[in-house]
Amino acid sequence: MAMEIDSAEYQLRCQLTGHEDDVRGICVCDNVGFATSSRDRTIRFWSSDESNKRSYTTSKILLGHTSFVGPLSWVAPSEELPEGGLVSGGMDTLILVWNLATGEKIQTLKGHKLQVTGIALDGSDVVSTSIDCSLRRWRKGQEVEVLEAHKAAIQAIIKLPSGELVTGSSDTTLKLWKGAACIHTFSGHTDTVRGLAAMPGLGVLSASHDGSIRLWELSGQVLLEMVGHTAIVYSVDAHASGLIVSGSEDRFAKIWKDGVCIQSLEHPGCVWDAKFLDNGDIVTACSDGVVRVWTTHQDKIADPAELESYAAQLSQYKLSRKRVGGLKLEELPGLESLRIPGTSDGQTKVVREGDNGVAYAWNMMEQKWDKIGEVVDGPDEGMSRPLLDGIQYDHVFDVDIGDGEPVRKLPYNRSDNPYDVAEKWLLKENLPLSYREQVVEFILQNTGQKQFTPDPSFCDPYTGSSAYTPGQPSNSVAPTAKPTFKHVPKKGMLVFDAAQFDGILKKVSEFNTTLLSASEQKHMGLTEADMSRLASILHVLKDTSHYHSSKLSDDDVVMVLKLLKSWPLTMLFPVIDILRMIILHADGAAVLSKHVNSANDVLMELIKKVTTSPPLPANLLTSVRALTNLFKNGSYHDWLLKHRGEVLDAYSTCYLSSNKNVQLAYSTLILNYAVLLIEKKDEEGQSQVLSAALEIAEEESVEADAKFRALVAIGSLMLAGVVKRIAMDFDVVNIAKSAKASKDAKIAEVGADIELITKQS
Repeated sequence: MAMEIDSAEYQLRCQLTGHEDDVRGICVCDNVGFATSSRDRTIRFWSSDESNKRSYTTSKILLGHTSFVGPLSWVAPSEELPEGGLVSGGMDTLILVWNLATGEKIQTLKGHKLQVTGIALDGSDVVSTSIDCSLRRWRKGQEVEVLEAHKAAIQAIIKLPSGELVTGSSDTTLKLWKGAACIHTFSGHTDTVRGLAAMPGLGVLSASHDGSIRLWELSGQVLLEMVGHTAIVYSVDAHASGLIVSGSEDRFAKIWKDGVCIQSLEHPGCVWDAKFLDNGDIVTACSDGVVRVWTTHQDKIADPAELESYAAQLSQYKLSRKRVGGLKLEELPGLESLRIPGTSDGQTKVVREGDNGVAYAWNMMEQKWDKIGEVVDGPDEGMSRPLLDGIQYDHVFDVDIGDGEPVRKLPYNRSDNPYDVAEKWLLKENLPLSYREQVVEFILQNTGQKQFTPDPSFCDPYTGSSAYTPGQPSNSVAPTAKPTFKHVPKKGMLVFDAAQFDGILKKVSEFNTTLLSASEQKHMGLTEADMSRLASILHVLKDTSHYHSSKLSDDDVVMVLKLLKSWPLTMLFPVIDILRMIILHADGAAVLSKHVNSANDVLMELIKKVTTSPPLPANLLTSVRALTNLFKNGSYHDWLLKHRGEVLDAYSTCYLSSNKNVQLAYSTLILNYAVLLIEKKDEEGQSQVLSAALEIAEEESVEADAKFRALVAIGSLMLAGVVKRIAMDFDVVNIAKSAKASKDAKIAEVGADIELITKQS
């Protein structure tokens, strides 16, 4: 019975060895074969193995890059390239064009300042992207166009069947390009967009460090969000059958159908890339240096012995990572160690029995080891060791590499070699290897391993030089890793996302009854039908775990806006609270934006209404919280920038409110504004926000949490540099000094941060 491709299970077809380090990228070359790129600086071209129909063989090795190779693109055969060609991009900032018939490079394209991350062919032009934030177009070997395409590193580029280009970036967005014009920006991911693929007939797929995969229509509408990976998703690809495959740091390639994961293929290492061949087979690139092909075709599945050996390889790999009570299982002594008597009563020893650690205690009276039981990582050990991407480490450091780059997480276990950790981490974070010496020194300093002796036989795989010895002068001028600040710079936006939905509904219906019973206000009241509509809106908003997929209609939003317009001031606050949650709802926020960016801007009207004096604390609280939530949604950033002056002026006295919650909401609004204006490099805006934050910090009566957020805003703005001089003129040195003397630990810490910044030249 013939099985359909989409209902059959994928199984291992073959394992292709040859690369000496992580396999990073895969490029399918029509029906000729496929190419792979690696950290070992080579590209291999694989074609069918005549002697074994299940397998592939290396028919070409392309040598020319001086560091690891990433993106690859296939050039169809032509007169010039009778067997086709490849274009490759590397960590060495170069793009090389290869003739597959000869295996020689025929062009070197120089221009990018940092690692090349993406390559697409646009007709005969090569288009490339890089960590240097630029998109470059090359024609006949010459650079013909450079675009500053994103505000942060670009991680991927593809060409759509319809001709447009799409880029994905560390700024969390995708951009759609027609020629040199960006015609749409897709916002929604909460972290770096790492991989892209075209989904024929539907739109574009994106894979992100936030652990999700999204399918977007070209209009920017999200059609599907696929959640299932437990770590960074590096790559995504689609097949004509409608199947999707993704590769992740969590060691799985996952296969998706209609947005649901139908199978997970486990690997003994991170899956950097995964691609479909035309026949539906899947090729995966893994950090163990092996290329694997997976198939649903029964006659192509690997023989039982190879399947068994792969299963054994996986379980061996997992054992090598398994920890018991903070110790590596592999490093535990065996049962034979129980032959050695204990030295004191109750002395404990953990030994390995099979795949588990078992604890024994020495019984002095009977002179024997008594079994206590199996050791599991209890909640205590678990909690005391930090987690990163779901894995526990002895240390997870925050590393600030300066240049306004985000603070990065550096995980480290005491048993690791700091050189290996530093190098792997720099490659993963796309940072230059010249930083390695500092990273090693930073690890040694922060783990108290002053006496670590470098390995004299160590040889840098890229420069060939020997290991750096801490204590010798470093010849590199990279910024030093400085984990000196505790609370600045602030990254990301804060929101007010907790709500008493039942309380809100109760309040609205109480006010509604009041209106209906007063003859001159009766016309403002809500009908039964309106009230039940409101209840259903709140029902949608209450289910926060489905905010990305649940729907709110234009009528729903219009009804809430109508109440904001017509209801008396004293009754507005529960309605504003509903608006605050609509803003956090993906669909609700999109519907609302039509009413904000029109001639009668409902938000500005609301602000003017609730801030006319004397303002009611409940209205101030709910409206400032609602405005603060706008920052979470990139599509409101332009509005926030445009109305910054009016918004901050309208609420400028909130910090003097006797209501602690109003103070905190206002100071959170200030902090979010600081983060946005730093990102946008808006100097005028930064100085307005700085002076508002300084006012809060100097006011004695402001409560601790509000003061803390204002101080974090001040520190972050000063660290960004543009307004540091203004802060110094405003006597920020004394503000820092009095914060440092605070009884509140967080305030004292951020005070110390600011003091440090004032001392930096």
